[in-house]
Amino acid sequence: MSVTGFHHITAIAGSPQGNVNFYAGALGLRLVKRTVNFDDPLTYHLYYGTELGAPGTILTFFAWPNAYRGRVGAGQVNATALAVPPGSLDWWQDRFKTLWVNSDKPVKRFGENVLPFRDPDGLPLELVETGDPRPAWKQSRVPEAMAIRGVHSVTAHEEGYERTAGLLTDSLRFTPAGQEGNRFRYQIGEAGGFIDLLCTPDGPHARGGAGAVHHIAFRVKDGSDQLAWRGTLVRANMNVSPVLDRQYFHSIYFREPGGVLFEIATDPPGFTADEPKESLGESLKLPPWLEGARAQIEAGLEPITLPG
Repeated sequence: MSVTGFHHITAIAGSPQGNVNFYAGALGLRLVKRTVNFDDPLTYHLYYGTELGAPGTILTFFAWPNAYRGRVGAGQVNATALAVPPGSLDWWQDRFKTLWVNSDKPVKRFGENVLPFRDPDGLPLELVETGDPRPAWKQSRVPEAMAIRGVHSVTAHEEGYERTAGLLTDSLRFTPAGQEGNRFRYQIGEAGGFIDLLCTPDGPHARGGAGAVHHIAFRVKDGSDQLAWRGTLVRANMNVSPVLDRQYFHSIYFREPGGVLFEIATDPPGFTADEPKESLGESLKLPPWLEGARAQIEAGLEPITLPG
């Protein structure tokens, strides 16, 4: 039994159309599912990834058009890094200049080239040059040789990192993978990406809102493994939610000691559970318990279209 890597990262956005334009257009990811927040059905929940939205490639967004801006700080994931092929950052820098994407100069971290940038809501993102073997989406608006392969790592700001580090190594069985200054890196599974803990005791506390990460999800093989992990976390004195049906996976949630919301999600059933792979993300999909309210839900949602 193991947590094998990231499943998805979920953040908060403002304009749903602006979100689609950026992630499907500028970044060239595939919109693999347009559905709603099951806890707030008049809000979009948009999923992006590679061709089928494989676990570990997925970014998801709750789109609240009138959401106030979040704030980077302790108790939250404050940077999400995406893997791109070696030698591609010059191309991405040129693309970001052309598209007026807010980006910084590349930096070196743990021997890899990293390009920091932000989405239209101010969400901190990074591209990392790495030899990631995962396939890119071949129909992307970005050339395959430059395209995003999936999530590489996340950076969580922590007021104090020791208790969180203990949870990662003792309970979740992550492996220490290096330290640079106040940044402590842990590897997920054998090759499932990294989580960095950035110890910032004197920094501000995070505030949720547009441009902020809501939670990060780790993947497990199936429901049996998930229940086993739930038992492990309860024995580690974590307050863990019941198993929740998210239609495309099942989830449990808990907060790590520093306050970041973690999720453990199952690989199945996947995004082809309610539409064929050829038309993923093209129409609004609702779970069975919301189908009776489809007319009301559709009337309350802003129409969105994929960039041409």
